Amino acid sequence: MRIENLKSDINSYLESSPLNSVEELAIDKIFTDPLLAIADAGDLLFEKMKDPSIIGEHFLLPEDWLPGAKSVISYFIPFSEQVRSANRKQGVPAKEWVYGRYEGEQFNESLRQFVVEYINSTGEGKALAPMLDSRFQIIERLSSNWSERHAAYIAGLGTFSLSRSLITPKGCAGRYGSIITTLILPVTARSYNGLYEHCNFCGECINRCPVKAISNPRKDKIAGMDKAVCADYSRNVIFPRFRPRHGCGKCQTAVPCEDRIPDII
Repeated sequence: MRIENLKSDINSYLESSPLNSVEELAIDKIFTDPLLAIADAGDLLFEKMKDPSIIGEHFLLPEDWLPGAKSVISYFIPFSEQVRSANRKQGVPAKEWVYGRYEGEQFNESLRQFVVEYINSTGEGKALAPMLDSRFQIIERLSSNWSERHAAYIAGLGTFSLSRSLITPKGCAGRYGSIITTLILPVTARSYNGLYEHCNFCGECINRCPVKAISNPRKDKIAGMDKAVCADYSRNVIFPRFRPRHGCGKCQTAVPCEDRIPDII
C-alpha cells in the first residue's frame, strides 16, 4: 500500500463526507487539511508510556492491540477557520466549537473506521483503531489505555503545550486519530527531541482558560493543565448548557499556537 494513496483518499473522504459539516449552524466543513505521520509500532517511546509519570501500566502497546503490529498511523485534522474564529471571544464556548467538538468526533470516528477498512480491503495487512475497540477504556485519573496525542507525538506530528494540547505545524486546534496496522510503512522522522519544543511558554492559554486550570508558564517547572478542573467545568457548566455536547477549547483558540507552531520567545 502506498502511503500517498492513503493520504489522497483521506483528503477525499474529508471533503466528501456529510459528517464533516453541521447543517444546523451552516458549517460547511468542521475540519480541513489533515496531517498524517507514521510511527514504528516497536518505537521504545510506546513502552515509555507505561511510566506512571506519563500514562501508566494500564497503557496498551500497539502489539497488545493488534498482534503483529508494525506501524501506527497518526493523523491530525485541524478545525476550520469558521469553527476556530467563533471560539476566539472570551466567555462561554461558541456553539460552533461545541458542535464541532461533538459532531466533529462523530466524523473522526467514521474517519478512523474508513482508514481501518481501507487497509483491510487491500488484503496486504490488518488494521485496528484502539479508540473504536471494545477494550478501550478510561482507567483512572482521567487516563486511558491508549492516547491519541501521545501516539501523534511519537509519530512526529508535534510536541506538547502548557495546556497539554499537541502543537503541530497546523497548530493545536483540532482532533487526532490513530490506526495500528501490520503493514510496514515508511516511518516519519521526528523533527524534535523534547516534549515541549513547539511551545514558547507565552502563557496565553493560561489567560484564556475560564477556570484557571492551567498554570506555570516556566520552562524549568511545568505544571500545565489540571485535567480534573478542566473536566469538572466541561461536565458541570458546558454539558448542562449544550447537552449532549461538551468541550471548551478556549486554550486552543486566540493563542499563538492555534493554527501554527508559534515563534519561540
